[in-house]
Amino acid sequence: MTLVSHHDEVKKMVVDTKIEDVERISEITEFFTGCNIFVTGGSGFVGKVLVEKLLRTCPKLKKIYLLMRPKKGKTPQDRLKEHFEDPLYDRLKFEQPDYATRVMMIEGSFEAKGLVLTPEDREMMKNTHVVFHAAATVRFDDKLRFAANINIRGTRDILLYAREMPNLKAVVHIGTAFSMCVNKFIDEVFYKTLLGADDLLTIIDILDDPTLEHITPTLIGKWPNTYAFTKTVAEDAVLCHSKGLPVCIVRPSIMISTAHEPIPGWINNLYGATGVAVASSLGILHTINAKGDYIADMIPADYVINNIIAAAWDVGTQRRTDPLRTLPSSQKNELTEEPEEDEKPKIYNVVSSVDNPISWSRYLSYGELHGVAIPSVKTLWYYMLCVDRYYWLHLIHLFLYHLLPAAIIDAGLFITGRKPQVLNIYKKIHKFLHVITYFSTNQWTFGNKNVRRLWNKLNPIDKKIYYFNVGDLNWKDYSYHYMRGIRVFIFKDTWDTLPAQKKRYFKLKIAHYTFLTVESILLLWLAYFLLTTFVPLLLSFCPYYNK
Repeated sequence: MTLVSHHDEVKKMVVDTKIEDVERISEITEFFTGCNIFVTGGSGFVGKVLVEKLLRTCPKLKKIYLLMRPKKGKTPQDRLKEHFEDPLYDRLKFEQPDYATRVMMIEGSFEAKGLVLTPEDREMMKNTHVVFHAAATVRFDDKLRFAANINIRGTRDILLYAREMPNLKAVVHIGTAFSMCVNKFIDEVFYKTLLGADDLLTIIDILDDPTLEHITPTLIGKWPNTYAFTKTVAEDAVLCHSKGLPVCIVRPSIMISTAHEPIPGWINNLYGATGVAVASSLGILHTINAKGDYIADMIPADYVINNIIAAAWDVGTQRRTDPLRTLPSSQKNELTEEPEEDEKPKIYNVVSSVDNPISWSRYLSYGELHGVAIPSVKTLWYYMLCVDRYYWLHLIHLFLYHLLPAAIIDAGLFITGRKPQVLNIYKKIHKFLHVITYFSTNQWTFGNKNVRRLWNKLNPIDKKIYYFNVGDLNWKDYSYHYMRGIRVFIFKDTWDTLPAQKKRYFKLKIAHYTFLTVESILLLWLAYFLLTTFVPLLLSFCPYYNK
């Protein structure tokens, strides 16, 4: 398989059921027939896999409105063409060459003012039947104002806009399983927050940047970062502004590459666990502060997307009347009141830990097993990753395997007249490690009864087309494709480079163990020198020792 063409692999991945049969017996596919679908965050990881799956398995959907930020120098048509050049869409192009006729790119964004659309687009998209709200900022270190405007205000605006859609069948808000990470048990329910969505947005609108940054630690409290905090408060926005609307929330855990479709192992980002796999396979990450026996709650992207699509069908087939269309204007303020328990949007915790848990140690060992066998052209050093349960040991390894080698290399670069840069690289890596430590040293348990009920509700053909039963996933086999996906889609390597890289990797292995041997000898000599020189000197000042 090359990066340029996947047609041989694509042909193997075509489902046994023909499209005509899918249309006839798939309840989910039938649900989307004739629908206009509005997707926010369509250029992101979740959005791309979602759009591909919808276009490929729902050939009679009417139109997908794909929201993208405007860019200077590129027309919407240019951006749309560029979007579908990703190898992710190779199978779609093979099965349905006319897919582009069902996609329309909409220029818009989520800014300080919330959802930004042109009046013309806003009016046109009122004919939407299903909304998938996947847009979010997923960086953990964003400023609170920026994160809140996108994750909270954007969510509120989508729900307000949904009330203008007379044919609305479903709204799916994509959250995160770790939004309420301050609790060790997270069920498929809404949790109270100290600040509601509307209250927090009011504070953000009133305060200037310096004041807001000063009180951010107080506002987010026990939450580890602004991302988790704003995603939690965004759920309050869903609760308060969804009364009467057909809305649900899908909460995936740590999303990693696709397991089966449309291509095994497709991935396009370095977030979370994938960042660890990428950096360690390159030979630049050698230690991580993690409790190896703790569960690493990860979920393949295609399982998540199938669950999202099925959730839209689930809520859409149980549609309730929107009170906005029946209440007089004087009573519309009642819509912001918290709904009754049985009227609250359904929540789906899409996790692996309940039915098929995998520990951090096992996840990392599979990565080593399959990653070492296919070294990349971009590999800088031989693989070695210490999983340190204790932070003090992690700091020692940071010094020995990161900072000390980086200082030696930078010194060599400086002497030869080149710019030292390795220490700066490790500064970024250590910032990344600091962010994920919270998740690799803590453990959560989840409830997922709604996910299980939804799976049992699907008919046999929908269970085949929209498969998301993670209990049957073989993690070792999955990791085989995961690491190959990283090589192809992250490193952009072709397979014809592998033989030469294996020879080079063997040389790096020799250099690695030579360095460890020399470093160990120097450390032992230093310890011996300290014991034989400074310890007797210190003892000589002790009166009891002199006696």
